[in-house]
Amino acid sequence: MLPAGYLYKFVVARPDWLHAATVGDIFSVSCCISRAFTDFIRHWKHNGYWLFDSPDIMHQIATVEAIDLSKATLFYYEVYEQEYDDRANSWRRFAPESSFVTNVQEPGSKRCLGYDVATFWAGTSPECSPLSCNSLAESEPVNGHCLFDSFDRAKEAIERGIFKGAEPGPYRIFAVYSTDGK
Repeated sequence: MLPAGYLYKFVVARPDWLHAATVGDIFSVSCCISRAFTDFIRHWKHNGYWLFDSPDIMHQIATVEAIDLSKATLFYYEVYEQEYDDRANSWRRFAPESSFVTNVQEPGSKRCLGYDVATFWAGTSPECSPLSCNSLAESEPVNGHCLFDSFDRAKEAIERGIFKGAEPGPYRIFAVYSTDGK
């Protein structure tokens, strides 16, 4: 797994339409349900994974936009170095977008909360997390944050084809961490 970056998100409880009894809230890397702290892309301070190299960069944006981050949750992400091409049914290497500097400052401490699978049809930012966005958590074993408990489980689910037809790939696996932010 490679350091991918940070993102402050406003976490929401499981939506009523998602009938996955084990899920209490949504910690997905995509911003479809638990949204990012702001529409940050227009600031052009994100890295090549379309996340942030440090929490400080988001604090600067929040100050400019007068956003209170006290109710936001800071997540740190690592990404598997390969993505799954759902048309070729094979793994292939990918790299962060080269037009952005990527120099992630790893946190002083981190705690793994689970593993998410996100779609990257456009090849830039995480688009959808089909476990939550497409209700696949209703038929797959996930934890209380709508994430797989292990990398192996996420990879096996992709290879088994559970994401086919939900959202177009390729698919990338992210480790989702809580962090002290340092």
